[in-house]
Amino acid sequence: MSGDTGTTSVAPPPGETEPGRGVRIVVEYCEPCGFEATYLELASAVKEQYPGIEIESRLGGTGAFEIEINGQLVFSKLENGGFPYEKDLIEAIRRASNGEPLEKITNSRPPCVIL
Repeated sequence: MSGDTGTTSVAPPPGETEPGRGVRIVVEYCEPCGFEATYLELASAVKEQYPGIEIESRLGGTGAFEIEINGQLVFSKLENGGFPYEKDLIEAIRRASNGEPLEKITNSRPPCVIL
């Protein structure tokens, strides 16, 4: 045994930033519509993937669930009629954190399921 404690650093190497650092997300959602739970679920998934990311929520108008990344609208429930898939939002964040151009997310999952 060399006395090594076996701990490893999760911090990025010097000169590199934490993934998602410098990316700012704003989610505007309709609280009376019951969309807060969807926001919290999405924010949790994003924070798990990108712990250093900044996420802000704002109350929006009826039916709204709009997502901006660094000031650019990347998803609109008002336009798409559903909610974004987590994987699509994670990919948009990856692109933003790499300085790549953002594209609007057009895939959406239905807002509810009728049984």
